[in-house]
Amino acid sequence: MHPLIVILGPTASGKSALAMKLAKHFDGEIVSADSRQVYHGLDVGTGKVEGKWESGIRNKEFGKEKVFIYKHVPHYLIDFVNPKTQFSVDDFKKLASHAIADILRRGKVPFLVGGTGFYIDAVARGIQYPEVPPNLKLRRRLANKSAEKLFKILKKLDPKRAQTIDRKNPRRLIRAIEIAKAHKKKLAPQQPNFRALFIGIQLTPEKLRQRIRLAVKKRLARGLIAETKKLLQDGVSKRKLQTLGIDYGVAVDFLDGAIQKDKLAQRLETANWHYAKRQITWFKRYKDIHWIKSDREAKNLTLAFLRPKETKN
Repeated sequence: MHPLIVILGPTASGKSALAMKLAKHFDGEIVSADSRQVYHGLDVGTGKVEGKWESGIRNKEFGKEKVFIYKHVPHYLIDFVNPKTQFSVDDFKKLASHAIADILRRGKVPFLVGGTGFYIDAVARGIQYPEVPPNLKLRRRLANKSAEKLFKILKKLDPKRAQTIDRKNPRRLIRAIEIAKAHKKKLAPQQPNFRALFIGIQLTPEKLRQRIRLAVKKRLARGLIAETKKLLQDGVSKRKLQTLGIDYGVAVDFLDGAIQKDKLAQRLETANWHYAKRQITWFKRYKDIHWIKSDREAKNLTLAFLRPKETKN
C-alpha cells in the first residue's frame, strides 16, 4: 500500500511547524485534518497557516484551479468551504483521499496533519462514520434539555464519544445523541487505502498550557474579535459560529457582554486547555502512535518508514 505520514496532537502542540519541516525535507505536501480550518474566513480563530491561493492545476475536486500555498508547500482541505454550509466527515474522507492519491501520483509524500481525530481515523484507519440525516422530532424533544442532561443521555448511549465531546455544547451533544441512536453498532474499520505512520507530538502539561497561552495571545493580537464580527456581518449565525471552534464561541459570548474584557484571555485559555485534553483522550486509545518529543525523532521515524532498506544495519 502507498505510504501516508500522519502528524497529530492537541491544539497548539506544534503540528503545523513539524509537518512543514518534514514536508520540505522529504519533498511532501500537506493535507489538513482540521474540521474548522476547512472553512474559508475562519483564519485567526482556527490557527490556520497564513498561506495564499496561487495558480495551479490541482484541486479540481474542490472546484478550484488554484492551490493553497504556505512557504512553498501546497496544502489541501484548507480554506475552501463556505462556513454557512455543512461539511461532513464523509465529505472530508472523499476529498482527502483524492488529494492524497494526487500527491502520490506526482511522486510526492503525503502528510495528513491535524487534531480532528475522527477525520484522521476516517482516512488513515478506514473507519466508516455514518451519514445520519437530521432527526427533527428527536431534536425538538432534546432542544430544551440542559447540556448536563444531554451529556448524561449521550454517556449512556455512547460512553466513548462522551469522553471526547465538549460537554457544554448542546448542539454537538444533540448531534452525537442523534448519531448514537441511529447507529447502535460499533463503527467498524474497513481496510484503509494507505500504509500509515502515526506521529504524535508529546508535551508536558506545563509546556502545552504555555503554548496554548501563547497561541491565545497571538490570536487576540491578530484580531480574533474583529474576525468574529466580520463572520457575523457576513451572515454566519451565532449558533453556527459556536459550533465552528472554541475560540469563536468564547468570542460570541464576549461580544454579547457575557465575558468581561479582562477575563477574555483566561476564558480562551481554559476552553482550549479542556479541548486539548479531549483530543489527547481520543488519541491515547491507539497504541500505534509514535509519541515524539523532538523533531529529530520525527525525522528519523519518517526516514525509516519511507526508506526502510536505507536505515537497516
